Amino acid sequence: MGEKLMCSKPRIFMFDLDGTVTAQETLPAIAKHFNVLDEINDLTRQTIEGRIPFVEGFIRRINVLKRFSVAEVNHALEDIKLHKMLVEFINSYSSNCRIVTGNLDCWVASLLTNVSCAAETSKAVVQDDRLESVSSIINKADVVLKYQQVGYQVVFVGEGNNDAEAIRVADIGVAFGAVHWPSASVMQVASHAIFDEDELCRFLRQLL
Repeated sequence: MGEKLMCSKPRIFMFDLDGTVTAQETLPAIAKHFNVLDEINDLTRQTIEGRIPFVEGFIRRINVLKRFSVAEVNHALEDIKLHKMLVEFINSYSSNCRIVTGNLDCWVASLLTNVSCAAETSKAVVQDDRLESVSSIINKADVVLKYQQVGYQVVFVGEGNNDAEAIRVADIGVAFGAVHWPSASVMQVASHAIFDEDELCRFLRQLL
C-alpha cells in the first residue's frame, strides 16, 4: 500500500456523483418527484441483477423521465443531500478534483453548482426545456485513462457497478460505502474500502 500512496506524479481525484458525493441516489429522487418511482426502481433492479445491460437500463430509465421538464428535474434535485465534508474537500482542492458521473449534464447542472470542480458527464440534447436525445454516455474508465495518459496518477472513488472498471484501472481505487454497501464488482477491484465520510476525507488528505 505504501508504494501506491507515495507517488511523484501529480494526483487527480475523481468522484462518482450518486451515492458518493450525494448522500442519496438522484434518479430515484427524480422519479419520486414525478410519481414514477416504481417503474424506475424496477428498471434499476433489473440492471443491478444483470438482466438488463447497464447502458440499456440507463437509456430505458431516461426514456421514462425524458417527458418531464428539464428545469423541473433540476428543481427536484435542489434539495438532494450531499456528503458535506467530502464536498468541502472537493471545493478546497477543486483544481485537482473531478466529478465523473453517468448522469446527464442537463439534469445535474443545478446540483453541480454546489461543487466547484469540473465535471465529466453523459451529454444530452435539450430543446424547449425537453430532453430530445442522449448524445453520449460517459465511459468512466476512459476518463481515468485519459488523465493517466497525460501523466496523472488517478484516485477514483465510487460504489456502483458502473464505477467498477474505472476503479480497476485507477492507480488508487476506493470503494465508498457510506450510503449503501458497494457493489460486488467494485469490492473485487478496489484497492481500498471505506465506509465513513470522515475516514474517507482523512485518507484523501494523506494523498495530497
